Parts: sequence; structure tokens; C-alpha cells
Amino acid sequence: MNSDTSTLQQRPSGVPGLDRLLNGGFVDGRLYLVLGEPGTGKTTLGMEFLSAGLERDETVLLIHGEESKGGHLTNAAQFDIDLSDAEFLDIGPESEFFSEAQTYDVVDPADIEDDSLIVDIRDTIDELDPDRVLIDPITQFQYLESTEYQFRKRIISFARFLKDRGTTVLATKTPESQFDEQLKSLSDGVVSLAYEQEGRRVSVPKHRGIGQRDGTHGLEIRDDGLHVYPALRPQQHSQSFEPMPLTSGVDGLDELLGGGIEQGTVTIVSGPSGVGKTTTVTEFLQTAATEGDGALAYLFEESLDTFTYRSETFGVPVTELREDGSLSVEAITPSVRSPEEFAQRIRRQVEQQDIDLVVLDGIQGYKTAIKGGEDDVDLRRRLHALSEYLTNVNVSVILIDQRHEVTGLPQPTSANVSYLADNIIYQQFVEIEGELQRVVGVLKKRVGNYETVPRRFSITDDGLSVGDPMTGYHGVVTGLPEQRSVGSHSSPD
Repeated sequence: MNSDTSTLQQRPSGVPGLDRLLNGGFVDGRLYLVLGEPGTGKTTLGMEFLSAGLERDETVLLIHGEESKGGHLTNAAQFDIDLSDAEFLDIGPESEFFSEAQTYDVVDPADIEDDSLIVDIRDTIDELDPDRVLIDPITQFQYLESTEYQFRKRIISFARFLKDRGTTVLATKTPESQFDEQLKSLSDGVVSLAYEQEGRRVSVPKHRGIGQRDGTHGLEIRDDGLHVYPALRPQQHSQSFEPMPLTSGVDGLDELLGGGIEQGTVTIVSGPSGVGKTTTVTEFLQTAATEGDGALAYLFEESLDTFTYRSETFGVPVTELREDGSLSVEAITPSVRSPEEFAQRIRRQVEQQDIDLVVLDGIQGYKTAIKGGEDDVDLRRRLHALSEYLTNVNVSVILIDQRHEVTGLPQPTSANVSYLADNIIYQQFVEIEGELQRVVGVLKKRVGNYETVPRRFSITDDGLSVGDPMTGYHGVVTGLPEQRSVGSHSSPD
């Protein structure tokens, strides 16, 4: 076989995102197997494939054996797919072909017997000379043979017959032990649909001579049909690192950070509930929106109305910034999007709006809101891929992480994601003379200098106010700091 893929002609699948997995689309004159349990979208994918052909003024044929023509047209119309100009051939057990014939042997013209079904299939294909064919399902051919050997001969002759005409064929099938391996081997490509913990998934384990995007990817069935969301591949989006500072606009916080956080880095802001994490991060959002190219914020634990009201109470004009397009804020509905769909949504916005900063509020909310996010290992893998893509295109990322401990710092983050961070800002409550006060410090900063002594901070009507370093105390990270006695020379925490 010629390995020069430039000589191969490819046809679009009709499914947004699927052609990226197929490295360009389906190849002319080849047979593809679409595998999946009932309800995973096999027939819908096939109808999208035929619809794409009709849009290109191609001749398309649907060979069907379980659903009637009327049923297919009705089902297609639910996704605004118009197959009224498609050709249909019914080979189901209720059709006239099965009622008139007893034995069959498809499709090589030299070997075809003179019976109703085979003659009709041959004559239909000869007459129409279709560019695309959907066989839904291919098990109708499987039922005609009692042995794998005969079934293999049938599929080989059928594939050769259509390949000589340059016809591209999709065949759907529900997975089962019998004949599956034969079909996978004989097919030029395999598209596998499944429903897993993460929701609907799609993979392309085989694409002969072309190659494919490996792994599983997001799949959704929307009102307008199927949508495929390929997993991000950060190495495809790399550019040089430019360590320009992104400031918060709060003098004390920026001094603590040695001038701010660097552009194109990942920062985790960690602290207990109510300590002021989101308020702190909102200061960075305002700076990126007013002084940079723009900012995106995704809320997993708070409504947009609540975020807007609270931020504007502290002097951040969220409504105004959203209206002028410099700030985008979106509250994420739980369990609606796959990790890949969410990542692709961020990618589109970043590339269309030339964003400086992306904020996810927060990590635990992301875990529960995104499909399949219950596994901590999977959570870290998804966040790592997303963060790596964003930093590779020089976008800063801030992840808000809620720790359970009100005081003290037993671990830097709650979900063991500290390895993702270039910078870790911790916030916590401390008890000083019987009063709870807020403290902010820097536990890690990969690029540039920072202060090692934490500072007190408060939230006022004007926003965040960060005080001087707590040089007169030790034991701050324990939550019970003690003031040093006069003449003490112990090093500060």
C-alpha cells in the first residue's frame, strides 16, 4: 500500500471535531466500522456522515435492516438532519427481499446468485454509484452466514466491490464476541463509541495508512447532533516563556509576591472557607482586565449574580468590565460538560480574545461539576493538561483551592495538586489574643523572589488591604502565633 497520504482523498465526517481524530476525515473507497452499545450515537454519526455528503452534492445510500426508512427520517429530523434526498435500501427481515429469498451470497458480481436481495443490492449500487454508504447495522449481513469463514468472504467481496467504485462505507455494529475481531481486521478504520464515568466517549483505535489521534475523547449528543471534543495536546501549543509580572494592584500583596506573579505560570491560592480567596483572586482579574488583554473566570461553587454583587461591593466593577468585553465570567452547570468540552471551550475563548489570565474557582468545584471528576488522579491529570496548554500559550492560570482546616497549614493544598503550581499563595485564619485574624503568605514561587514572612490582611469596603510583614511573631503557620520576646533572635516562620 502506498504510504504517501498526500495521494489519498478524504471526505469530511460531518461531525464537529471527529475529523481531527481521523487526521482529516474518512478516506475515499474504504470501509469503516462504528462500534458502540445501544444509545451511544452510532446511527446518529452515520446520519451526520450522509448529511455531509448531501451538502457536497454527493449521492448517498442508507442500507438499513432494523429501522424503517420513515423511522430513520424521523430520527434524523430530531437533530435537524435532512435525509430526504438520500437513497434507502431496506434489507430487514420484514422487507420484500427476505420474504422472497432463501439463500444469499453478497456482493462480488462474479459470484452473485440470482435471488431478489442480492440482485437488488447490486442493481441499486450499479444504478446509483453512491459516494457514501451507511450500513445500519452490518449485522444484517452477518445473519446470512453460519460461519466466520463465509462471513469474512462476504465482507471482503463487498468491500472490494465498493472500493472499485471509490465509495466510502460506514457500517454500524453493537459489540459482541462473534465476528467482532473479523470486522475490525477487515475494516480500514474503527470508530468506537462508549458511555463511561466521564460520560460519552469516542476513540479511533485504527485508521489504516492515515493514523489517528490516540486515546479517548469527549463526545456529546446535542440538539443539533454529535459533537466531538478532542483532548488537549499541550505540546502542539508551545511558545517561549516571557516572565512579565501580573500584579494584583494591592501594594502589600504585590510586595509579598516580589512584584506579582509571572505571566504564563500556574498559581494556586489555598485557604479555608471564608478567608478571602476569591476576593484576593478578583484583584488579579481586575488588573488583567483593565491593564492587560483580558481575563476569564469560571465559577464552579458560586452563581454569577452572587460573584458580581460581592465583587462590586468591594469596588471591582464586574458588570462594567463584562460589558466592555475585557472580563468574561461564567458559572458552570454541574455534570453537563466533559473535561474535553470544557477545555476546548477555554481554548476557543483564549484564542479568540487573546486572554492574559484564566481563573478556575475552585478545584473541588471543578471536580464535582465536570463529568467523571470523582477520581483525584483523573482530576490532577485533567488539570495538568489544561494548565500546561494555557501556560504554553503564555496565559496565567489561577486555581482556587479550599482547605478544610480553619487554622494551621498541615498541607499546602486539599487535593494533592501542589505539583501543578509554579506559585502557591496560602491564606489562613490565625488566633491572636483571642481574635481570629487573616494571614496571607507565599509557600512557593518558581520564578523570582518573594517574601518569606507572611502578612496580615483584611477585607474592607474598598477591597483587599494587606499589612506589613509579621516579623514580630513565630508559629504563624500553626494558627497560634506567639509574639517574640524582646531580644529574641529566632528566625521567623
